[in-house]
Amino acid sequence: LNAKTPASDYEFGGPIGAFLTSLILPVVTIWLAHCASIGEVYLTPTLSFLDDEAQQDYNEKLLNVSPMKLKQSVGACIAWFVFLVVLERVLPGEVVEGAPLVTGQRLKYRLNGHLSFWITLALLAFGKPSVTLIDDQGGTQMSGFVRYPIELLCDYFVEMAAALILLSTALSVWLYLRSFCDGVILAKGGNSGNVAYDFFIGRELNPRSLNGTFDWKEFCELRPGLILWFLFDISMAIKQYQNLGYITGSMVLINIFQGFYVWDAVFNEKAILTTFDITTDGFGMMLAFGDLAWVPITYSLQARYLVNHDPHLSVWQLGFILALNSFGYYIFRSANSEKDAFRSSTNPEKDVNLRHLKFMPTKRGTKLLTSGWWGTARKINYTGDW
Repeated sequence: LNAKTPASDYEFGGPIGAFLTSLILPVVTIWLAHCASIGEVYLTPTLSFLDDEAQQDYNEKLLNVSPMKLKQSVGACIAWFVFLVVLERVLPGEVVEGAPLVTGQRLKYRLNGHLSFWITLALLAFGKPSVTLIDDQGGTQMSGFVRYPIELLCDYFVEMAAALILLSTALSVWLYLRSFCDGVILAKGGNSGNVAYDFFIGRELNPRSLNGTFDWKEFCELRPGLILWFLFDISMAIKQYQNLGYITGSMVLINIFQGFYVWDAVFNEKAILTTFDITTDGFGMMLAFGDLAWVPITYSLQARYLVNHDPHLSVWQLGFILALNSFGYYIFRSANSEKDAFRSSTNPEKDVNLRHLKFMPTKRGTKLLTSGWWGTARKINYTGDW
């Protein structure tokens, strides 16, 4: 238990690679957000921090991070995270056990991500009170409910990227510090003794709060970043309509494909409990940054680009893209479902639905599938995903 990570198990090029990745990824994320916003790849933008854009020497190559927008974005991201935590706490949901830990213990997880997803969309669509001025004395009355102006996510895209980077980095620092508390179980790959490496990979396996009932890693994997990704897509579609007067076929497909992908993830929330991220990886900057910043920003780059750029795809082109994506999704979901069913079964050899699958034992004592989807390729689910 909590054995040191040998150098032979290093990933990402060891401590130096982990350190450089921790520095480079935030810069790349901001740069990609900027490129998608201006509609072209520009390798050396000039960085500025101005609130009044009218005072800027206008140049679309200028990468400006407005301090005012950044403060608002940080506040919005904190409110968003807290909102989802509240939903996780108060909404009904199934409580299930995860995979066995090295101690033999099984942690319990509260699963209500699917319900949180729909309530979030409903509140954003119909939850903003509409207040009307009724007299010259400042009297007001509520006239109903309207949607929240989530197209602001498009307007604040670069600042939102910066805010998510700051918050995910702050969370990573806190996670690293708390991993030195007594009684925690450390990840096998994140206990090298090197600060830069362990900070990035993640030392603690299952950081929990609220008397051990709130799992930080499982929560961050599927909720704040993943749902925000879809909200970014929706905001881009609204912004495109405001700019062009219509929504392009390519933007429609982006929202359908990626929205369905997000829905599928939260609908199958239980399946994540048998994934490598949950069972083996520590929770450090690699996952915190990936879940909270990389996913919502870089996965919505296509939609951000399309806001002002209509590729004018034909019906045949859109149909081909639809068919290709549907086939890829079929591979992705079928392969993942097969793997999850196999890992969840206590005796797959005698399970009528699984006994046709072949496997080989590993040095770690686990079973590696060698037939079915997983006999086709080592990471067949990623083939469909891409």
